Amino acid sequence: MAPDAMTFASSLSDAQPVAFWLDDPAKPAALPALTGDEHCDLLVVGGGYSGLWTALLAKERDPGRDVVLIEGHEVGWAASGRNGGFCAASLTHGLGNGLARWPGELARLEELGDRNLDAIEEAVARHGIDCDFERTGEIDVATEPYQVAELAEMHEEAQRHGFDGLELLDADAVRAEVNSPTFLGGLWDRRGVAMLNPAKLAWGLKDACRGLGVRIYENTRGLELAASGAGMAVRTPYGRVFARRVALGTNVFPSLVKRVRPYTVPVYDYALMTEPLSEQQRAEIGWEGRQGLGDVANQFHYFRITADHRILWGGYDAIYPYGGKVSAELDHRPETYLKLAGHFFRCFPQLEGLRFSHAWGGAIDTCSRFSAFFGTAHGGKVAYAAGYTGLGVGATRFGADVMLDLLSGERTERTELEMVRSKPMPFPPEPVAWAGIGITKWALARADAQGGRRNAWLRAMDRMGLGFDS
Repeated sequence: MAPDAMTFASSLSDAQPVAFWLDDPAKPAALPALTGDEHCDLLVVGGGYSGLWTALLAKERDPGRDVVLIEGHEVGWAASGRNGGFCAASLTHGLGNGLARWPGELARLEELGDRNLDAIEEAVARHGIDCDFERTGEIDVATEPYQVAELAEMHEEAQRHGFDGLELLDADAVRAEVNSPTFLGGLWDRRGVAMLNPAKLAWGLKDACRGLGVRIYENTRGLELAASGAGMAVRTPYGRVFARRVALGTNVFPSLVKRVRPYTVPVYDYALMTEPLSEQQRAEIGWEGRQGLGDVANQFHYFRITADHRILWGGYDAIYPYGGKVSAELDHRPETYLKLAGHFFRCFPQLEGLRFSHAWGGAIDTCSRFSAFFGTAHGGKVAYAAGYTGLGVGATRFGADVMLDLLSGERTERTELEMVRSKPMPFPPEPVAWAGIGITKWALARADAQGGRRNAWLRAMDRMGLGFDS
C-alpha cells in the first residue's frame, strides 16, 4: 500500500460500521409488531420520512381520521436515518434539472418547494422536535476551472428566470466561508437548504404522529396488497390491516404495486463521519456559517458540519447492484471508505491526523428524472410516491401532501402539476439496466476528467430523459 493510502487507511481504523445518526443512546425502543387484524381509515406503509409525513399530515387535515402506520424494521432505520441531513426546498433535484424537465411550471415548483421547507421548519418548532435544524443554506463549490464557468452560467440562468436567492462567490469569497485550497468558486443558496440530524427528525415525527393518535407498528412488513370489499387489505407476517385507503411510502424497497417497480433502482451511497474537531482545527477551516456544501462534479461529494463539530463527508461512488436487489451486505464498502478518506484529506489537508469515527452506506431510491413521481392504483384507493433520488429529507413532505390529495380525489395546485401527472422513463430489464448504468457511470467519470464534456452516450441519455445519479 502506498504511503498516502496507508495514512488514509489509518484514519479509518477506529471507524464504527454504523450510521452515526443511528448510533445514539437516545434512540427510542422499537414499538411492538402487529399481531392479528387491524382496521383503519388510512394505512401508511413505510416508517421513513415519506410515511411519517403522510400519517402526520393526514391527522392534521382530519383529526378524526383513523390512521395506522406499519414499518418493516424500525422507524427511520433506512435512508431516513442514514442520509447527510440536507433538507432542501428544491422539489426538482436542483434548478438545472427543473429547467430541463418542467420549464413552464418551474416558478410554481420553486414556490411550492419554498413553502414546503417553511412548513417543515414550522412543524419542527411546533412539535418540539430536537433535530438540530439550522437554516444555513448550501454552497455548491467548483473544484475545477470549467466548473467556475458552469456556476456562473447557472447563476445567470437563475436570474433570467427571476430566481434571485443565489449568490455567486469567487475563490476568495468561498474560502472565506470554508477554507479549502481546492475551492475555486461557489454558488450559495442562502435560504433554500437546512441542515439537521436526520434520525432525530424521524424519531421526532414518530412521536408527533403518536401524539395525534396514529397507531404505529414496527417490525411489521407489508407483504401483499389486495382489494377487500370497498377498501384494501395488506397482509403482514402476523396479521392483516384492512383500510379504506392506503399510502405507500416504501421508496427504495419493492413497491406493493408491482407495475411501479421498474421506475426505480437502488443506488448505494456511502459516508464518513469524523471525530469532533478541536478548536484549532475549526479555526483552520472556518465554516462558521455551518452551510452544507457539495461539489458540482458528476461524481460529487456532499459534506457538512454537525452540531458537535464533526464533518460528514459522503457521496462520489454510486453503486448499483445487479438486478436492483436491496441487500444489507451492500451497506458497507471498505474500498469506497478508503477512496472517500483520500478525497477528504485532499480537500482539507490542514486536518491531517483527524480520524473517522463512523463509516456507513445505504440505498437511495433513484429514478431516471432524479425527482419524485406519484400515482394511484386500485381505482384511486392506493397512492404512492417514490424516486426522490437523495432529496427526500425535504421533498417527502410535499410527496405526502400529494398522496393525500390523490387519495381524496381532490384537484389541487399539486395534483395539477405536470410533474405530478407525468412519470419518468422506466429502467429497462436486466442485463440491459446493468450495462446501461455501467456505461453511464463510466461516461460521467470521463466527463469529469475532460472538463465536463459530455460524450455521445450522455447526450443520448439526456435526450431520452434517462439518467443515473445519487
